[in-house]
Amino acid sequence: MKRKHIQHLYWRIGFGITPTKLETLSKKSKEQVVNQLFKVSETITPLELDTTEFEALMVDSYEARKANRKKIQTLSRSKTKELNAAWIERLAKPKELLREKMTLFWANHFVCEDNNYIYTQQFHNTLRTHALGSFRDFVVAISKEAAMTKYLNTKQNKKQKPNENFARELMELFTLGVGNYTEQDIKESAKAFTGYGHNLEGEFKFRERLHDTGLKTFFDKTGHFKGDDIIDFILEKKQCAKYICGKIYRYFVNDTIDENHVNGMTEVFYADYNIENLMRFILLSDWFYEEKNIGTKIKSPIEFLVGLKTFVPVKFNNPKQLLYLQKVLGQILFNPPNVAGWKGGKNWIDSNTIVMRLKLPSILLNNAYISKIPSGKDDNMMAMQKARFEKGAGKRFKTESNWSYFNKQFKNVNINDLKHHILACPLSENASAYLDALNKTSKQEYCVQLMSLPEYQMC
Repeated sequence: MKRKHIQHLYWRIGFGITPTKLETLSKKSKEQVVNQLFKVSETITPLELDTTEFEALMVDSYEARKANRKKIQTLSRSKTKELNAAWIERLAKPKELLREKMTLFWANHFVCEDNNYIYTQQFHNTLRTHALGSFRDFVVAISKEAAMTKYLNTKQNKKQKPNENFARELMELFTLGVGNYTEQDIKESAKAFTGYGHNLEGEFKFRERLHDTGLKTFFDKTGHFKGDDIIDFILEKKQCAKYICGKIYRYFVNDTIDENHVNGMTEVFYADYNIENLMRFILLSDWFYEEKNIGTKIKSPIEFLVGLKTFVPVKFNNPKQLLYLQKVLGQILFNPPNVAGWKGGKNWIDSNTIVMRLKLPSILLNNAYISKIPSGKDDNMMAMQKARFEKGAGKRFKTESNWSYFNKQFKNVNINDLKHHILACPLSENASAYLDALNKTSKQEYCVQLMSLPEYQMC
């Protein structure tokens, strides 16, 4: 398989690829490389933190739960922050790479948040469990998650007073897209989801006495429908397959839809709604590797941060700073802006975030220093300038950069070829001229320079 195509594949289903791994995979065929990705992602490794403290607080007594409410909320906020950092570490060092990237995708599709950590962790691992499985089973599982029944008010959906929030978002955001259902469809399907709830531990409970057992008419079908029936009727619509394929295409291939390619994906997906089969079709298709799709997507903040850590592992000594960076860049894991999630694409970049993105590699990896010493100048000048930065701007973030890992991975890469491994898109004329004029005496310094270019924002 061509090296350029392997790099493209790993930017999209991961966060970049090191030269040593690229060298190994370049000896394999496309089928072998793709098959290996699916093989290692067969395993499901839940991301879980110790919840012993919660178990002591979440007791059956209503009075005790009420008394512990503030403690639970405080502990939940703390644990969710821990889970945020743990997921980023998992993304930077994944065993099941494709499954983790798919989990990141689905987290911005089935958007949800909760102030109870137990439910947040459970929901997150449900995304991971179904990330490459049956989409039908996925939607059913999501509809019964404690975090979702709270977030979209299904818990308050009762036959005496139906709540339409989940039914609406199920069709508008999760399965069909705007304009492919009626207000009456929403009202009727909401009745089918009445009675949904969960116990204190987050286990789904169907409350029969709160369920509307009457007849419902949905998509020209009439019967005593329940929630699972509604989901089945939705999936019968080919529009559902096309809607999901469109979102996957924009995320993994190109922000600009190619109708022919999406139609081909739709035929594959509609046949059985198997997510793995769909992803395999995409990654083995020649059009996935066309030039128009390479290096043309703007990295999300998480892709930016994890991609940086992929080449130069960096540890935040103060975890709050990792959360701060996500906030400044516009994407905090487990804290979506609304039920529609992050818009992505060009929305990731504005005048503030681009400045921060261009500064971050030097701040996190090199004490805020970017070498701009022209070629041929005294190396002592570089050392003096760097020392000044270390005393000033470099103190803003407390990080530890594992440059020994970088040096090992890039040992056999010529410094002039470094750009072919760090950047996913071609350099502009101005960027090329700028880099050509620099003093290239250190791969580490040059890596920071490359990561500080606008081109590094692309994948």
